[in-house]
Amino acid sequence: MSRRRWLALAAAAAVVAMAAPTLWAYGSSAGRILSDPADAPSTDVTMVMGAGLRADGRPSRLLAGRLDVAAALYHLGRTRTLLVSGGTAPGGYDEPAAMRRYLEEAGVPGAAIVEDPLGVDSWSSCVRARDEFGLSRLLVVSQRFHLPRTVALCRSRGLDVVGVAHESMDANPPGTRQGYLREVAASVPAMVRALFD
Repeated sequence: MSRRRWLALAAAAAVVAMAAPTLWAYGSSAGRILSDPADAPSTDVTMVMGAGLRADGRPSRLLAGRLDVAAALYHLGRTRTLLVSGGTAPGGYDEPAAMRRYLEEAGVPGAAIVEDPLGVDSWSSCVRARDEFGLSRLLVVSQRFHLPRTVALCRSRGLDVVGVAHESMDANPPGTRQGYLREVAASVPAMVRALFD
């Protein structure tokens, strides 16, 4: 076989290897991502995934969008409890606490909010939802670009999950474009974990 043909085959194999995890994420989440909170099924718990804080400790634009969707789900009566899952760090960085404050300002009672300060990534949030909080069925709120991987990961842990998307393109176009690109790479270790952990 010629060198050119070997290179073409290697390039094709690389494309397939990179595409497979993304196809896995989208295939596993097909039909499980909604755009309108009013269309969401009623469930006891909705998990809101962290997305970073501003320098002043307030939620980033992407995180604020997720929290707006979560508050809408609560006020529509689609959920009774909001599980806010994020990380903490020295110096006062506390995603769940900031998420709580934002939701309370949006009219969600404090008693309806549960913090998970160890939800440092999508995998941890899904595993902890099952193992630490004893959940088997829930809604998950994130940006549309993030939900295929998140829903796929949660389903791989045996959770019955429906994602409710914040459509963030208008609010933060650069962040949204970067998010879709990031998800292509992030789907690779996600699929490995789902299959082998």
